[in-house]
Amino acid sequence: MSAQPTSYYRRTGEHTFVPTEHASGAWRDTEQHMAPASGILVHELLRHEPRQDVRFCRFSFEILGTIHFDEFEVKVQTIRPGRTIELVQADLIVQERTAIRLYAWRLVTADSTPVAIIHDEPMTPRADCATDDELHEWAGGYIASLTGLQDPAHQRRPGRNALWITNELDMVEGEPTHPMTKLLGMTDTANGVAPAMDPNASGYIFPNIDLQVHLYREPVGSWLGLDTTVNVGPDGIGLTSAVLNDEDGVFGRTEQILTIRKVR
Repeated sequence: MSAQPTSYYRRTGEHTFVPTEHASGAWRDTEQHMAPASGILVHELLRHEPRQDVRFCRFSFEILGTIHFDEFEVKVQTIRPGRTIELVQADLIVQERTAIRLYAWRLVTADSTPVAIIHDEPMTPRADCATDDELHEWAGGYIASLTGLQDPAHQRRPGRNALWITNELDMVEGEPTHPMTKLLGMTDTANGVAPAMDPNASGYIFPNIDLQVHLYREPVGSWLGLDTTVNVGPDGIGLTSAVLNDEDGVFGRTEQILTIRKVR
C-alpha cells in the first residue's frame, strides 16, 4: 500500500508538476481545486527573480478554463520591470491551454510604521475557537486536507461566516513552503466557507471565475482566518468577499466574482 502524499504537488521538471490526490476539486474530481492551484503559482512566483527590497502586494488570478487534474506547466515572466514597481505574470498551462493567468504587483518596501492604520476588525484568536467540520460537507481532496475552527463571534448563516483553516501539507513535495504560499494557497476557500445557498439542496452552483488578493502586509504562520461575506445579485452574478487574518491580525482582503448557475 503506497504512502499518503504529503504535498499538493510533485515536481516533474524545472517548471512542470503533477497534482496529488489532495489537490482535487470540490465541484468535479477531474479538476484541481483553485486554492492549491493558486498556491503553486505563488510558489513559483516567489522563486522568480527574487529581490529583498520589494514584496508582492496584489495578486489577480484569472480563471481562463478548466484546471484539469493532469500534469501541467507554470511559466513566469516579469512583464513590467522597474526599480520600485514591477508586474509579474504567471501562467498555469494544462493540456496545452492556459487555465489560470496570474498578474502580481510587487512594490518597493519602506518604513511606514508611524502612519500605519488598519480599520478591518480582527477575528477571534484561533485558541478561543472550536473545531468545525461543516467545511467537510464539500467534496474533493483539497477540502479533506483542511482543519477548520469556527469563530464564535460570527454565527454561521447563508452568505456570512468566519472560519480559521490550515493544512499540514507542503505545496510541493520536498520543497519549503513559504507562509505567503501557504496562506494564499487557501484563500480561494472563502467561497465555500459561507455559501449563500446549499449547493446540494438549492439547485444552484456558484463557481468563481477569478480571485483577487490585496495584502496590507506580508502574512505569517500557517493558519488563515477568513471573515467572509457573500452577496448574490438577481441576474446570475455574485461576489464573495473576505477579510484575511493570520495569527498577528488582519493582513489583507480577497474578492471572487461568482457565476450563479441553475443545475439542470
